[in-house]
Amino acid sequence: MHNRKLLNIELGRVSAQEYKQLPESGIVMVLDNIRSAHNVGSAFRTADSFKIDKVWLCGICAVPPSAEIHKSALGAEDSVEWEHVQDTMDAVRRLKEEGYTIVSAEQTVDSVMLDTFVPEKDGKYAVVFGNEVAGVSQDVVDASDFALEIPQFGTKHSLNVSVSMGVILWHLKLHKL
Repeated sequence: MHNRKLLNIELGRVSAQEYKQLPESGIVMVLDNIRSAHNVGSAFRTADSFKIDKVWLCGICAVPPSAEIHKSALGAEDSVEWEHVQDTMDAVRRLKEEGYTIVSAEQTVDSVMLDTFVPEKDGKYAVVFGNEVAGVSQDVVDASDFALEIPQFGTKHSLNVSVSMGVILWHLKLHKL
């Protein structure tokens, strides 16, 4: 049996303009001081893939236009809405006021395991992803409605932040369809 790879023209991709006309997902990403522009670019690409409504770039995050972001994002920085704020807590407060459930992607004493979490179909979620070394800031964790943890089984107990984004956002999007 031969399983032919699809050609790019067969993928049914939408244009950046058509993307912006698609229905909202009720999911936004908040990047809390992510150091690497490549990880920021990966966030944009992942956000585009799952039709995430917006990416909040906070603190030291690189912002478009950036060659490093573009290298990972492959143009998704042009399709996904984004905003930069200096303090992550300002973004969290604004999102809470807009009715979002604030979810920190973090390992905490009371974190909810991703495999047991089922989001509300009509719920609005702002998922905070933290710095590559320090994780999500403690003040942001404290302000969150809960922390969501990806179950892991090896010795490292951590994933690259861009991998965590893909795993968590896929899970949320799958359950909200």
